[in-house]
Amino acid sequence: MTVSPKLVALLFTFVTLAVDGGEMAEYKVKALFLYNFAQFIQWPPDVFKDSSVPITICVLDPNPFEDALDRIVESKLIAGRSLQTRRISDLTQAAGCQMLFVSSAQPRRTRVLLTQLRMTGLLIVGEVAGFANDGGVINFKLKDGNVRLEINVTAAERERLHISSKLLSLAEIVR
Repeated sequence: MTVSPKLVALLFTFVTLAVDGGEMAEYKVKALFLYNFAQFIQWPPDVFKDSSVPITICVLDPNPFEDALDRIVESKLIAGRSLQTRRISDLTQAAGCQMLFVSSAQPRRTRVLLTQLRMTGLLIVGEVAGFANDGGVINFKLKDGNVRLEINVTAAERERLHISSKLLSLAEIVR
């Protein structure tokens, strides 16, 4: 069995955060995950107007990544599509996003946000305890200094997202 270079890159992001230390190291790792998610997700064809439309990763303010996410996706192509990032201050600006990151700065609003977000084909990623159980597709959680994943397969199906079995095998599955 051969392991794809993409899977190796994804597995590499499981490194212990203590290597760099601190909060910024955590968000560098999470930025790498967001980039890698785009390689392991198939969006419904109608999400993209045409083949020139980029994969847009939106970050709901406040942005904890500083410029790490921008640097990681810069000049990258996935399945022939470029990637771009966009900051949004509220959900009305989420149109055109294929991925939306909701930071832990939104913990009280998380459940409300998830009930308001009803856009087919949106990969909703968070980092708050219970995020995946509340309807988010992917949740980051820290365990023993490592970034781990929870994936809500029911939420992914609702969004008509196909998640690679390779990515699913790295996550705790919730419904």
